[in-house]
Amino acid sequence: MVPELRVRYANPSDLDFVSQDGYIPAATIVRKIEAREVIVAERQSVRVGYARIEYLWSKLPYMTLIRVLPDSRHQGVGRALLRFLERELHAAGHRVLLSSSQADEREPQMWHWHVGFAECGRLEAINDGGVDEVFFRKELGGPAR
Repeated sequence: MVPELRVRYANPSDLDFVSQDGYIPAATIVRKIEAREVIVAERQSVRVGYARIEYLWSKLPYMTLIRVLPDSRHQGVGRALLRFLERELHAAGHRVLLSSSQADEREPQMWHWHVGFAECGRLEAINDGGVDEVFFRKELGGPAR
């Protein structure tokens, strides 16, 4: 039996864990933690995953990153992070969540489709190597998947 998963907003003690991907500076992540734009999943007080969001035009929530440690993948961690985020955003009055992945990343795209996102567009050649970015949209407040 897999121990219960707890999802919560990140706090300052989570900084090293939620910075390990190296995509943005620590000072930016500190601000995001203060703004409640970073969430953490843990099992038995051990952090196993995290997600970060942004707000496009200071209005539309966009999940910029969801990361699950390799030993915890395929155990519902990503889905739990998403459910937490969906509930919190819907309670705050948001009706949609956006996300994306690179066009050459088949596994993340499959995950998005599996958890209820629908493809809604792409930006051509914006990533290294000229790879497109595929965007997804998920309506909030519907049945959880």
